Amino acid sequence: MDVNRVPYQKENTPLKNSDLGHVSQFVGEILAQYGWYLLILSVLVYLLIEHLSKRISRWRSYTALQDAALVAKRQEAMELARRRMQEELDAKAAMIKEKQEQQEEEKRRQKIEIWDSMQQGKSYKGSAKLSQTPEEDSSSTTVLKPKTAKKTLRRNDYSPLTGQGGGSCSWRPGRRGPSSGG
Repeated sequence: MDVNRVPYQKENTPLKNSDLGHVSQFVGEILAQYGWYLLILSVLVYLLIEHLSKRISRWRSYTALQDAALVAKRQEAMELARRRMQEELDAKAAMIKEKQEQQEEEKRRQKIEIWDSMQQGKSYKGSAKLSQTPEEDSSSTTVLKPKTAKKTLRRNDYSPLTGQGGGSCSWRPGRRGPSSGG
């Protein structure tokens, strides 16, 4: 056995394929017969691709302009709707604030009346009831219904500790001995 040579190493020999020679001969014949036609065809394909790319870029820029105009219109419409909603909200807030101010004024007026009545030695509860306006009287009119007799839930002699007088359920002591389960 040779020391310098490794047994699993392959020798590098050039690959020879007889089919490739046949293919190169075939391609050479086609180029010889139709070379000018292939050259003209490749130039026409190149020009067609250039024309289409220019056309597509023009179309994209046109749609981008349209999209920009459409986006601008939508944003303007949204801004207008937001302003309108904000105005409605501001109007509601102003009404609520006005009502709160009126209620605070009414409370302040009632406190002043109570203070004056107390200074005069009168009862403040009576004067506060008398100071109600007719609007408050009409809004707070409620029809009082007489109380109906309540039905009791159990009899008087019922006692849950004794288990007597109850319904069908009563307590019974458990069975003596080991439990038989099963």
